[in-house]
Amino acid sequence: MTYPVDMNIKPDVSAHFDEDTNTISYIVKDPASDHCAIVDSVMDIDYAAGRITYDHADALIAEIQNRGLTLDWIIETHVHADHLSAAPYIQAKLGGKIGVGEKIMVVQDTFGKVFNEGTEFQRDGSQFDALFKDGDTYMIGTMPAFAMYTPGHTPACMVHVMGDAAFVGDTLFMPDGGSARADFPGGDAAVLYDSIQKVLALPDDMRLFMCHDYGPNGRDIQWETTVAEEKAHNIHVGGDKTREDFIKFRTERDATLAMPRLIIPSLQVNMRAGEVPTDKDGNPMLKVPINAL
Repeated sequence: MTYPVDMNIKPDVSAHFDEDTNTISYIVKDPASDHCAIVDSVMDIDYAAGRITYDHADALIAEIQNRGLTLDWIIETHVHADHLSAAPYIQAKLGGKIGVGEKIMVVQDTFGKVFNEGTEFQRDGSQFDALFKDGDTYMIGTMPAFAMYTPGHTPACMVHVMGDAAFVGDTLFMPDGGSARADFPGGDAAVLYDSIQKVLALPDDMRLFMCHDYGPNGRDIQWETTVAEEKAHNIHVGGDKTREDFIKFRTERDATLAMPRLIIPSLQVNMRAGEVPTDKDGNPMLKVPINAL
């Protein structure tokens, strides 16, 4: 597929780092208007206490209001397993459409079974305002954006490209961080390698923005790099590393990794577009499946 890349459009990108989950959320502004998008918002949870708060989302909302911006889109690069989305909370305050990849339906079907969701849980993606297919375009003010299908970490992963900026979700990390795991249900190391190659086929000076950074070897947190830097230096796929090298490394490493700390609440909330599930009386309630993940 040929994607409609336009490197002449240079959006303003404001990054917000969430220290608790090592997630970076972004406000992306159309350079030619006062319209913007949010990519990968975070809702705060004290899991031990069962308490949800909104400090991170409130910071995004405050910046958009202070800058006099109009929010057009709230983008989820995938169904995150390590943090909870604040999309509905932000939408209630600022408007905008919530968008995710169309393969959300695969994720909903898989985890609908894991969490023993009843027939009232819709598995058709209808909780979201837009379901993107590979190559779909949308507008942020006057700025065209498009979605690239990049499965492997999860079946619903997409990279969103806005002018000379690409928001890669968990498909790639900073060059010294490598790539995301591929052992979740529906994940596949070989598919992830192929998806990464699609990203690395973008122009060399395309700016790449990460969803996570963990400061490997004690360095400061970072979230922006370029296609050229990833091709040259990424420790998992850069340089002369082959597809076979990547599959072997990724499979062996994934076998040593623990489940993410917030995977159980994250999946239940994020497959609902950020809505917290409720019990039969309408009270917010999460389930803990035993020996199911």
